[in-house]
Amino acid sequence: MNEEVRIEKDVLGEVEVPIEAYWGINTQRAILNFQISGKQFPSSFIISLATVKKACLQANISLKQIDEELGEACTQAVDEIIIDNKFLDQFPIDVFQTGSGTQTNMNMNEVIANRSNEILGFSKGNKHPIHPNDHINLGHSSNDIIPTAMHLSILQSLKNDLLPAIKKIRESLKIKIDEFSGIIKVGRTHLEDAVPIPLSMEFSVYEKQLMEGEKRLQLTFANLLSIPIGGTAVGTGINAHKDFSETTIKFLKEITGLDFFSNPLKAEGIASHNTLVFVSGILKSIALTLMKIANDIRWMGSGPRAGLGELILPQNEPGSSIMPGKVNPTQSEMLMQVCLQILGNDTIITSAESHGSVLELNTMKPLMIVSILDSINLMSKGIVSFTENLLKGLKPNIENIKEHMERNLMSVTKLTPLIGYDKAAELAMKAYETNKSIKEIVLESELGNKSELVKILDSDDK
Repeated sequence: MNEEVRIEKDVLGEVEVPIEAYWGINTQRAILNFQISGKQFPSSFIISLATVKKACLQANISLKQIDEELGEACTQAVDEIIIDNKFLDQFPIDVFQTGSGTQTNMNMNEVIANRSNEILGFSKGNKHPIHPNDHINLGHSSNDIIPTAMHLSILQSLKNDLLPAIKKIRESLKIKIDEFSGIIKVGRTHLEDAVPIPLSMEFSVYEKQLMEGEKRLQLTFANLLSIPIGGTAVGTGINAHKDFSETTIKFLKEITGLDFFSNPLKAEGIASHNTLVFVSGILKSIALTLMKIANDIRWMGSGPRAGLGELILPQNEPGSSIMPGKVNPTQSEMLMQVCLQILGNDTIITSAESHGSVLELNTMKPLMIVSILDSINLMSKGIVSFTENLLKGLKPNIENIKEHMERNLMSVTKLTPLIGYDKAAELAMKAYETNKSIKEIVLESELGNKSELVKILDSDDK
């Protein structure tokens, strides 16, 4: 036998497994059978899966389903994954695998079992005294633990990464709202000049949109806290102790500090993942808000001499390899691309729910969870980068803003209550044709109340 491998057996035959590997024959078969993308589950999901396994182990020990001495070894092994982040390199299976995530569940079972046996003084690969199925997978199946880990990983990513990022950008926007107070600029609708608007109001719109997105995101927590653990294969709880679900959730709440509860119809949490579609839809909505913010700032920062030039963007790096001195809106373009990827992920998640939820089991779980965690991760990092590298250093170009205001034809709208729509339109057309300001045209006109009209034009009132 090759000294670098060990031979493991199952009902299908023998397989060579790397001798130092903590995974076993099931994982090795999956490595050989699913050489697809080279992408593995993110470590956040692996740790969440290990966390649920720990709660299951504690429940089975408490319910006298697993010997206490064996259980202590298992708990130590799983804590090394959760707390010490050890063995994260022992989960090599491609995300494109069976739609229930069974291969990754068995990967976890084998790693915990082999490490537990090692702790007890036994060699890896013998499934003794701790068995990956009989002990580590006791009371549950891939079909209920994978969805439970999906919900946990999403909740932790939202709470630890995305919500703090949204808070950060909202705080930065509030600072800009204060900084820009009193600055009146040309408003634009259809990309055409419109009536004036406070610059602070534009940024207040951004902050309000993100606040609403944050509220909607928090509404998803109630759905995510509902988990199907203990439903086993199809939601009936076959082969699980009658108190397994309740006890596991009790331990999971203690471990995570999250107020999980049992899905009253566990079969629903196994057969369908509408909750992920719901969460992804909120992420899409926030992405659209971020797209608007990034794109608006890109437009207002265009120039510096032949664009709008109303905002001065921080100069983070050279913008062109051929045009010296050019500064590009790199952070805006980064964030817009991030948002487009999130929109794409949402389409994937929607399609995976549509095509994957057949009869008693959604069979596209890996694709759904990887896509939604990707969206959360990208959005979190994109927001932080945009806030730190663009938003905080953003400044108004007062000179350009004033010049645009002086030349804005739509300021004539303020005069319509006094001179009527038709006369105001006539003044605007004349100003456009002669390349003059509305104020100049008013002063040249034969209107009898010129001084009052000029006073209105010069005011900051609506």
